[in-house]
Amino acid sequence: MIEALQFTFVQHALIAGVLVSIAAGIIGSLIVVNRMVFLAGGIAHASYGGIGMALYFGFPIFLGASLFSIFSALLVANLTLNRRNRIDTFIGLIWAVGMAIGIVFIDLTPGYNVDLMSYLFGSILAVGTQDLYFMGGLLVLIVAAVSLWYRQILAVSYDSEYAALRGVNVRFFYTLILILSALTVVIAIKVVGLILVIAMLTIPVYIAEKLSNSLWQMMLISGFVATLFTLLGLWLSYTYNLTSGASIILVSAAGLGVFSMVRRGR
Repeated sequence: MIEALQFTFVQHALIAGVLVSIAAGIIGSLIVVNRMVFLAGGIAHASYGGIGMALYFGFPIFLGASLFSIFSALLVANLTLNRRNRIDTFIGLIWAVGMAIGIVFIDLTPGYNVDLMSYLFGSILAVGTQDLYFMGGLLVLIVAAVSLWYRQILAVSYDSEYAALRGVNVRFFYTLILILSALTVVIAIKVVGLILVIAMLTIPVYIAEKLSNSLWQMMLISGFVATLFTLLGLWLSYTYNLTSGASIILVSAAGLGVFSMVRRGR
């Protein structure tokens, strides 16, 4: 794969893979600790509505998906914060309606004939310079937010009732975690697609959870593991001419299997 590094699109793919992996490691840790995996899955599929609207109105895909995902995150936060027992109903509704909106807008887009598989399973080799700026800016935002409010996020993640008694604005930080999760899902869609994005957010975190003693350690380790899996997946896809997103997830699953066997053996 060394000779391929002379191509700009390969360089962009590697940079995008690293940026998204670090973001996924940080936000994936928050998603798992807060038991938001199903929530993130709902937002990921709902973002398809933003993709369809962006195509129909002619503005950037990332912008449309981001705005729609943020709206979905705000809606989810408002509906689920105090009604956790009905969370599955709300997520199922947002999941289905978001995808339906996207499909309808794509049907209404005149002359649109691009393969939709790129949004379902990723198209990391098509990452452009503007996409990299978006990914880099989002990663800076995530690191800044988590660094600035780490203690509050930690308190809300592990015991929201105690955090509220200590004066922490639980609603704000719960919503913040969902918004950051939504934006991370959007950039991860470019790498592995909305069908596979949850695996990217959870498999490295599962491994990191077994190797860490704190939330920040989990974030660091999961970011490193996600980056390793992404680079190995890109190498595999280039060597054997496979779909990049699927290759990254298969490498991640294989890594999880090896880790589990080694850990069980020890």
